[in-house]
Amino acid sequence: MSGFHAPARTAIAAAALASVLVFSLGGRVLAQSKTLPNSLEVEPNGTVHVPAQNVPVSKFLSPEGKAYLAEHLLNVRKPQQISQANGIPPLIAGYLTRQRVLYAADRTETRIGGVHAYVYTPKGGVSSRNRNRVLIDLHGGGFTGCWPGCAELESIPIAALGKIRVVSLDYREQPQYRFPAASEDVASAYTELLKTYHASAIGIYGCSAGGMLTGESVAWILAHKLPKPGAIAILCAGLTSPNEGFGGDADYEATPIGEARMAGPPDALPKRPRGAQGLGYFAGTSPTDPLAAPAESPALLAQFPPSLIVTATRGFELSSAVVTHARLVKAGAQSDLHVWEGMFHGFFYNADVPESKDCFDVIVKFFDSRLE
Repeated sequence: MSGFHAPARTAIAAAALASVLVFSLGGRVLAQSKTLPNSLEVEPNGTVHVPAQNVPVSKFLSPEGKAYLAEHLLNVRKPQQISQANGIPPLIAGYLTRQRVLYAADRTETRIGGVHAYVYTPKGGVSSRNRNRVLIDLHGGGFTGCWPGCAELESIPIAALGKIRVVSLDYREQPQYRFPAASEDVASAYTELLKTYHASAIGIYGCSAGGMLTGESVAWILAHKLPKPGAIAILCAGLTSPNEGFGGDADYEATPIGEARMAGPPDALPKRPRGAQGLGYFAGTSPTDPLAAPAESPALLAQFPPSLIVTATRGFELSSAVVTHARLVKAGAQSDLHVWEGMFHGFFYNADVPESKDCFDVIVKFFDSRLE
């Protein structure tokens, strides 16, 4: 029996009904009125005109996360913060210095399958559980740099926390190279690693451009009849058509409040949404080419290995990541989706933020549970 008396239940029911009526009728009033301040206008095609509004940081963020978001939004508006010096933008230089303090890992330079690479090994050595496992990291940077900066930020914590060997590839990028140069490089290094490791013991992951390349590399591997890797992680990215940018609602919602460097609304920019700018690497590719946009092919997605997808509510890749996950699941593939509330594109580069530590934990546990 409930602890509520009948009059109390009646009052609650009446209040709930009133709320529904206010919500539904209120929407009708707003739609009919042209004089109410800050009212939404909806066109017959569904386009919504949103009035100017203030967007505070999410109340669900940690105190460190709130400070980090504010700092990021201010810094990305400064061109000097994102210009690269020896592959390390000032925006991430401090994070890299801090990671080297927090996570002990050795780095060796080598070539694998003819591809320049760094191999990261935890200072304490690879664990016995991971002795026959290896991860391949594909760094972010819009297919136009951030080597070795992004490669280090993505590899050092995973190697140290996971007690596993991480191979980060210096794959070919624009402007000198175009698709599928990077996919070819990954396949070449992967083929070489297959001489030492079983395919089911190899994981591939990457952030941003590296996340896109992770999916494209699997497509390339499958198309060339190589055994598929044991698991992959598509971080801060999706696998929809690169010719259309990241796309979806995120172009209008997550992007402006997550990066604060949008030149204007996506439909005011030439041809492509802001998310596609700088991706000349894909020039000339078809928007339905499954090797460039794996999420466009259900048959291909059905063959994918277990896939982790990580994004954030202010990440401009949010819609693409969500759609990619949905299509993987629909195709029958195993896929885990993790969305970080209040965070932005590539947020986990700052290792001092609790949200980043949680993300590292998800990545490490995912590969540990999926690789043989």
